[in-house]
Parts: sequence; structure tokens; C-alpha cells
Amino acid sequence: MRRLTAVLAGALLLSASLVAGCADKTPESAAAPGAAEEPLRVGYQRFGGLSLVKARKAEAPGTTWSLFESGPALTEGLKAGAIDIGQVGEAPPIFAAAGKIDFRIIGTSQPVPKGEAVLVKANKGYTTFKDLRGKKVALNKGSNVNWLLVRLLEANGMTIKDIDVQYLKPADARPAFDNDQVDAWIIWDPYFALAEQPGVKVLVDATGLANNREYLLVSPQALKSKPGKIREFLKTYRQVTDWGVANPDERVKILAPELGIPEDAARRALARSAQPLAAVTPEIGAELQQISDGFTDLQLIPVKVDIKARVDEQFSDLLR
Repeated sequence: MRRLTAVLAGALLLSASLVAGCADKTPESAAAPGAAEEPLRVGYQRFGGLSLVKARKAEAPGTTWSLFESGPALTEGLKAGAIDIGQVGEAPPIFAAAGKIDFRIIGTSQPVPKGEAVLVKANKGYTTFKDLRGKKVALNKGSNVNWLLVRLLEANGMTIKDIDVQYLKPADARPAFDNDQVDAWIIWDPYFALAEQPGVKVLVDATGLANNREYLLVSPQALKSKPGKIREFLKTYRQVTDWGVANPDERVKILAPELGIPEDAARRALARSAQPLAAVTPEIGAELQQISDGFTDLQLIPVKVDIKARVDEQFSDLLR
């Protein structure tokens, strides 16, 4: 009996220690290297670099995809906790930060200045941006083209009051432009390429004005709970992007049906807009800060934003 009692006591002690060990596990320890992570939830826009990853089905099993019409809509997805990571242009991170949305910037692209432009009708006779003084100019508020507008105004000695800004999403701006309800449309690819019809003129693009980079945003929670998934996804993203740059014809044939646009429009857009990925650096943070301060000065955002503090270089080794 004494021997049996000792065995039972030992078993109880072992059981208690196992229960205590399980109770000590926190979400952070569960996300430690080697531990299982939940699938990554990716937000993307039509034509952005992530579209090629999705089209080639190169991502890890279980990855989910959510399509957004614009960068501001995507940042709202981050705010709602609907996605872990997504890709936007220059302005959306700044408007999102001003709106108290929490995120980190973990990657970018080489500049894409020819991927956004001011479109006008050729028969209107406009030759410079100054010709749009007093005219209706459509753009998506808070998107990359919002910064292009700021730079165009500066370059031409104008202010926001010199034009009649119409804040329209692409789906609403295109018919307004086609039907002459607005005089100009500031837009990015592939909407830009799709609108290049006979009679449409590129008044000016962003060359010499705005870098028009793409930026990868990630939620702080995903950084804590899915670091391994993020790292593997970035490796894949880099490989697929490099493949696309090296194989433009195949890239067009894969992306055109994914985007639901004709091959000729996809080819035009990709020829000027597809660029390699790049690591975030202090210089990138300074570039974003300049944009942010410009928006603050023009009172396009209500508060000064320290956007450079959102830059996180922990994955930069994968993107150099």
C-alpha cells in the first residue's frame, strides 16, 4: 500500500506540472519560432504587385485574399482587423496614420512615376496643368494621386483653391471623365491604361514630381503572431516580382485575365508600372515624412503625423 500510495502521489505531481506548463503558455509563446501560426490574410488592389503573386498561386497554402478598390479602402480593412498585410501607394499610409489606424511599413518598391498621370480630352486644348485653373479635376481622396496633385500645384504656382477638386473613386470618376462631367482625371494604373482611348491625352505624369512607390503595410498584431508567415510571404513576393520583371510577356498573359482587362491595356500599364521591390530605410522614412508634412501644411490631414516612426526594417534583408 505504501508503494502504491507513492506511485499515485508521483503521478499527481506529474499531472499538476503538466497543467501548470500549459497554463504558462501565452499568445507570444505560441508564436515562437517553430510554433504553428494562423494563415496570412492579404489585402490587395487591382494591378498592384501582389496581384501577380495571387495570379500565379505562389503563396503558402491557406493564405486568404481580399480585393480593395483603393489604398484608403485597404487601410480600413487593416483597421477592422480583416487583413494582416496589404499594399498601397504613397498617400494612404499617411491618411491612415492621421486617422489613428495602427500599422507598420515593412517594404516598398522602386519608384513608379510613370504609373500615374493627369488625363484630359484632346479636343479641350489643354497643354499644361495651369490650363486647368478653375476646372473640375477628379481624383480619389487619400490615394497616391493625392500627393501628385499637391506636387503639381506646387510646381505650377497654384493652390488647391485654383481648381475645383472632385473627390471620386475610380468607378465613379471614369464615367464622369468619359461624359465630360469633369475636365481632368488624376489616376493610376491600370485605370490609367484602361482610360487611354482615342481622344484621351496624357497631360502630365509624375516624372520629376512624385516617386509613386508601393508600400507594404502590416498590422502590429500580425507582426507578433505571424512573423514566420510574413517572412515566407515576403520571400515569395520577391521571387515572383523578380520573375515578372524578367518575363514581361508571360507576366501580361497571366495578369490580364486575373485583372479582367485586355492584354494591350495590361501591357501598357505593366511596361511603365511594374518595378522591383525595395527595402525600407531611413531615407524612405524621410521621403514619406516629407509627403506627410506637405499634407499637414495644406490642411489635408488634421494633425502632424510621425510617419517615419512607422517604418519597420526587420524584413529588409529579404528585399534588398
